[in-house]
Amino acid sequence: MKTALLVIDVQMALAHDDAAGAARSCPEASGNIGRLLAQFRTVGDTIIHVHHHGTDADDPFHPDAPGSTVQPFAAPQGDEQVVIKHLSSAFGGTTLLADLRNAGIERVIICGATANHCAESAARSASSLGFDMIYASDAVWAYDATGPDGVTHTAAQIHSVTLANLHGEFGAVHSTDEILAALT
Repeated sequence: MKTALLVIDVQMALAHDDAAGAARSCPEASGNIGRLLAQFRTVGDTIIHVHHHGTDADDPFHPDAPGSTVQPFAAPQGDEQVVIKHLSSAFGGTTLLADLRNAGIERVIICGATANHCAESAARSASSLGFDMIYASDAVWAYDATGPDGVTHTAAQIHSVTLANLHGEFGAVHSTDEILAALT
């Protein structure tokens, strides 16, 4: 099955949040994204980087803001495709669907940020569009969040619930080790 790795929103705005002390899950996510990228590059499989560009000048992901820059470990190399999005899902308002279909891609592996926002949106969209979707459980991360009811949820709770929501319903959730073992 022809596979593509989708690397979602690994941009400096999130590194800035980390540096400011934001509580996040899965500190090993960056290293695991790097491992997935290395394997896909070694075998020459399709890698597509998806970057968010906010439309509000005050958005840390605005293309003129330092936060829109890609984190160095996840920077595109060579002719790896970059898709710019302005919505949460990588498929909304972009050429991603057509690009994947034109390349004959049947399966997508999703990693990046954040687990419960844009990475999850891409996973749900990919599944709804008929792709075999694999979500890299330890190559995504979440941050603490407070709901409209005032209840604060830890990053680990949010991460865990995101994985539970996706697995089996929208595709498969596997660790980086499991994904790499299946690819070799």
